[in-house]
Amino acid sequence: MAVPARRVRRRVTITEIAQACGVAPSTVSRALSNPKRVSSAMYERIARKAREMGYESAMLPDAVDRMSAGTIALVLPNLSNPFNLDLIRGCQAQAQAAGFLFLLMSTDESVHVESTWLMELSQTVDGIVLGSPRGDDEVLGEIADNIPIVTVNREVPSLSGIVIDTPAGCAQALDYLVSLGHRTIAYVRGPEGSWTDHSRLQALRAAAERKDVSLIPVGHFLPSMASGIAAADAVELTGATASIFFNDTLAIGALTRFKQRGITVPGDMSVIGCDDIFGASFSDPPLTTVTAFGERAGRAATDLLISRFSQRDKGYRVDHIATHLSVRESAGRDTREGSVDDAAQPAHGSIS
Repeated sequence: MAVPARRVRRRVTITEIAQACGVAPSTVSRALSNPKRVSSAMYERIARKAREMGYESAMLPDAVDRMSAGTIALVLPNLSNPFNLDLIRGCQAQAQAAGFLFLLMSTDESVHVESTWLMELSQTVDGIVLGSPRGDDEVLGEIADNIPIVTVNREVPSLSGIVIDTPAGCAQALDYLVSLGHRTIAYVRGPEGSWTDHSRLQALRAAAERKDVSLIPVGHFLPSMASGIAAADAVELTGATASIFFNDTLAIGALTRFKQRGITVPGDMSVIGCDDIFGASFSDPPLTTVTAFGERAGRAATDLLISRFSQRDKGYRVDHIATHLSVRESAGRDTREGSVDDAAQPAHGSIS
């Protein structure tokens, strides 16, 4: 396999430069990625030594343009949720358009890993877009004292962010199921500690109380198809005739399990997902779901972060992105006797 010549020549590491300068590796990293975060004298000292040692990197541009861009990191709780691909696409496109380097990190749903990465990144990058964080508000606030942070799908006091209004979309999904005659509805929950899951549950409980129907929360599940298979068995035990899932991946996994168990969808069980990921429209059957706009959220969050680099007003701000219910074939009327007339079933399409 051919290796780019620049990579072959790069034999000097940041650690070696740090040792030669008598400073910490994090100081070298800050100096080379964003000279504004160290003194001019320190930058010149490190840059001169790096060049003397033959270090070649995109982080060491010519003096005329070295101040033109920095580095933005996107930190996500997992990479298993296809919805995050849209978020990544939006963040990366907007960061690159503004001339910033883009880094992607996954915490694998670990609060400890999340806090460790954030503390490390606060010393090495210029700003962070933090998707669905799991850590405590206090810890996130302390880290944000050292570096600009914008959140996605989590409201944290004093941190600006972007919230996709999936709770309202889930409430709309419940209203739709009630219109089809369903009186007992299960909600399959997402990961424990997920602010988004908690917000959706609150919205669903309020909608169920308003409609005078029974809402049954089911477990906590990681957003994967394997978890959806397990969730399907739990849903069946509730006696519900309809189910709303934390995300599409769980819902599609459940569709597979329901088919294995001989439970017809939507005849025996109506199923609604959330996010409208690629593939939801051609699952078996096509999945009714809350359409969320991940790429739009990624772009908006990155724009908001970049604006905070230069604006004097760094006040708290949270912007919301609306959602809607996309009606397909996985949700239908409750076929039990006396539940609802055929004429009461809405047509397929989007409900705004």
